[in-house]
Amino acid sequence: MPHVLLIEDDASVRDGMELVLRRHGYGVDTAATGEQALALLAGERGPRIELVVLDLMLPGLDGFQVCRRIRARSATLPVIMLTARGDDSDIVSGLEAGADDYVVKPVTAPVLEARIRAALRRAEPSARQRSDADLAGLVIDRAGLTVTKNGTPVALPPTELRLLLELSASPGRVFSREQLLESVWDHTYLGDSRLVDAAVGRLRAKLEDVPAKPRYVQTVRGFGYRFGPL
Repeated sequence: MPHVLLIEDDASVRDGMELVLRRHGYGVDTAATGEQALALLAGERGPRIELVVLDLMLPGLDGFQVCRRIRARSATLPVIMLTARGDDSDIVSGLEAGADDYVVKPVTAPVLEARIRAALRRAEPSARQRSDADLAGLVIDRAGLTVTKNGTPVALPPTELRLLLELSASPGRVFSREQLLESVWDHTYLGDSRLVDAAVGRLRAKLEDVPAKPRYVQTVRGFGYRFGPL
């Protein structure tokens, strides 16, 4: 079963979540601080960590800083951020720091486990076999799950890669945020369009020459997003 790193400073919450995850068959490492978690990731000798559950409010390095450092080390490790507050600013900041998903505490065991399963599915190779794309310097290799821009590899986390694969499979088609939540995040309920908007913003920052004037991932106001260039 997958191995999860749980980063949570509240011992009672951490112990409860660890128990839930182990009952569902996950291997679990825990850390009470961001510094401990980063040391675990840097000195990883045991089972390979396949997903991180990261509390936002931590002593020392906070969740935003930890997420950015994880992303600097790995573009592909899924990160689910936990927040005790549903404030827009906290959620958006967490997503912009590189989190793949977020959960507002308190969270029930079924919801947390469902979000973990969905994040792990996004990290798996896509089963869809569609033709590669080679558009205006952007090359998307669906078999190899790689992306290059003007010959330079572009490292994309699983969520951003799946979003790009979904959009580029049907150039010119407009996808609503709800459609993308269901197909990319596996959220048929409890979905939040901010997940889509934040992932699009991160994708544009990596693919577009001028992110404010996107050629590839374009906004159709009032409807959603489509893949160009048009």
